[in-house]
Amino acid sequence: MDALADIPAEKFPRHIAIIMDGNGRWAVRRGLQRVKGHQEGARTVRDVVTECARLRKEHGGPDFLTLYSFSLENWKRPIDEVSFLMEMYIEYLRKERATMMENNIRFRQIGRLDHLPEPVLDEMQRTLEETKDNDGLTLVLALNYGSRAEIADAVREVARKVQDRELRAEEIDEQTISDHLYTAGWPDPDLLIRTAGEMRVSNYLLWQISYAELVVSDVLWPDFGVEDLHKAIREFSSRNRRFGALDHTNTLR
Repeated sequence: MDALADIPAEKFPRHIAIIMDGNGRWAVRRGLQRVKGHQEGARTVRDVVTECARLRKEHGGPDFLTLYSFSLENWKRPIDEVSFLMEMYIEYLRKERATMMENNIRFRQIGRLDHLPEPVLDEMQRTLEETKDNDGLTLVLALNYGSRAEIADAVREVARKVQDRELRAEEIDEQTISDHLYTAGWPDPDLLIRTAGEMRVSNYLLWQISYAELVVSDVLWPDFGVEDLHKAIREFSSRNRRFGALDHTNTLR
């Protein structure tokens, strides 16, 4: 039986963003090297991605799933761990392209491409090309990503257009900024999930999550299963989203 069969299509989030936290802690608690936690976390990614693809097909949502894979700040981690993460990213793309094709998933990537190893860029480009005609779930991996850097890049491009007289300063509004972000043309996240119980957004999609519903799970990412995803979606579906307006659901008559 479908655990979310009772939720109307319009109550599903259109765009889910996830901060996948707790891989290292998962490994340390088991006396394992941190990289083992990342390996287990990759298996969770596959389960969550394929389930979101199924929900998109059978329930009409989500349309987008964006995963925080590697931040600009992650370069500060030990070199061995960073190197392992890059190799794991290459392996993930090689192994999961078939899964993406089987599940009609379109792959996208956001973040600064500079400093990424050439083999990563090669696998990314191949995955982009092979999945470009798929029209199911759009899977977005945020790699070498930081939201403040993204906003700075957007402002820099807007400033260039003003300087080149392609745009007038008085024409700049919120939509102008949105149109120059890495996510231009995509819906903003409706639901932001963070695992491992941390109560922060860690420089992730700061502009885009302005009105996102936040769900924090105490579960470490390697242990985050389909049931936990369903729980977060069900919680999202039960919330009254007002977007700054008054809540009239309980207004006294």
